[in-house]
Amino acid sequence: MSDLVYIVDDDAHFRAAVGRLLKLRGYEVTEYQSADEFLERVSEAAKPGCVLLDIKMPGLSGPELQSQLSEIGSSLPIIFLTGYADVPTTVRAIKRGAYDFLTKPVSEQALIESITGAFARLETERPKNEWMNSARSRLDTLTPREREVFEYVVRGVMNKETAHKLGITERTIKAHRQRLFEKLGAKTVAELVSIAERLGLMS
Repeated sequence: MSDLVYIVDDDAHFRAAVGRLLKLRGYEVTEYQSADEFLERVSEAAKPGCVLLDIKMPGLSGPELQSQLSEIGSSLPIIFLTGYADVPTTVRAIKRGAYDFLTKPVSEQALIESITGAFARLETERPKNEWMNSARSRLDTLTPREREVFEYVVRGVMNKETAHKLGITERTIKAHRQRLFEKLGAKTVAELVSIAERLGLMS
């Protein structure tokens, strides 16, 4: 099965040229003319892949797309490929998790090396990403009230105080806690705290 590269760039000629190059090198390619289009269809991008992303585009910018993908828990490695590089933008992109930042025009060797590295990182992080996706799916099964109780539990708030804050009985809190353990596949409060920390919910 070929590795999939998502090209997100408003320059049709650039998309076509890079797409042809990558297909000749054995990659599967999907093209998007804007970050907005990619975000709208991101659910279709279920297959793990690498994103070649422009910085400046009409509508949503490349860095803005990067932020939104991070918010929804996407594990797709991002390679910024732009003609508008500057140091602050590059530093921010890398700090936010971008795999690489390349400047147009880019050599075929530099591009292929970067894409190869991005897929290597994706493979290395696959177990972690699979756990994260599974944990987020389980978290999404919580009702709004169970989510409130979960947030109090992982912060060490006692049942009696949680019941008072939420205006319900302590017995009801205990019932919600039991469902939390069942839905999230945890046996102890420590495991619930670990889930919250790994999903970045403790900040």
